[in-house]
Amino acid sequence: MGLVTTDEPGQFGDGTVAVVEAFQRTRGLAITGQADPTTWARLIEAGWHLGSRLLFQTTPMLRGDDVAELQVRLAQLGFNPGRIDGIFGNILDQTLRDFQQNVGLVTDGTLTRRTLNEVLRLSGSASARQLVNDARDRAGFDEIGSGPVIVWGDGELAHELARGLPEILDGRHLVKGSSEETARFANTLGAACVLSTEPVDELEGLRLHYWMSYRSHSRRGEQLSNDLVAALRRELPLLHVESSGMALPILRETKMTTLHLQHGDLTGSSASDVARVISAVLGQVFHR
Repeated sequence: MGLVTTDEPGQFGDGTVAVVEAFQRTRGLAITGQADPTTWARLIEAGWHLGSRLLFQTTPMLRGDDVAELQVRLAQLGFNPGRIDGIFGNILDQTLRDFQQNVGLVTDGTLTRRTLNEVLRLSGSASARQLVNDARDRAGFDEIGSGPVIVWGDGELAHELARGLPEILDGRHLVKGSSEETARFANTLGAACVLSTEPVDELEGLRLHYWMSYRSHSRRGEQLSNDLVAALRRELPLLHVESSGMALPILRETKMTTLHLQHGDLTGSSASDVARVISAVLGQVFHR
């Protein structure tokens, strides 16, 4: 990973904190300097390299940089593995089987040494090629979902969104549980969008985050986030609003457009005002 600490072995000092923060920054995680469970899991994932283990669909799903590299190489070859998220799920399983069938290998969805050799051989000169999933995203081939909107989180904004969205959209759910449980629920339900909220005491205004990691990002999430920023700045000019890509668990685990909304003191605005503007934009997007 190229990160070196000046601390002595076994010492978690300022040098280690700086290294952890640098890793979190490169991985789109919250910059805390702490080896929290999410950071520790991503550190383990970063240690996997393509070819260092068998890759196949299993429960729990395999995760790691090797899975992400496989997704990238298949996408460069014109196969669509879905979002480059480093998770070996249903879409990657079928994509790998399609690749195996195309090159005359056993279609078992397992990255054996023979399959890996074919992936490496055919993608060796494809490093500059466009990823097919990015091309599909830009071309608008993947339709916007028509399912309900999921609201997940605590605080007044979450409840105001859950209260106001039914006036704009036909279906919505306010759910509780972990990010993984929420993502599984949303994926199974076929939700059109997930809005995740997080109150942050020291934050002023509102930060919107969409999925961004590895070599791709959610263009639809970025566009929706930008639309919301523009509307909020227009309707609530005293509210400080900004947008950026991140790879937080809720953004990674969900398969649909998902935004994570961090908010503190909504200066000059109320949670109901913010929810009203957000609901109106979502109504325009998902009723197109």
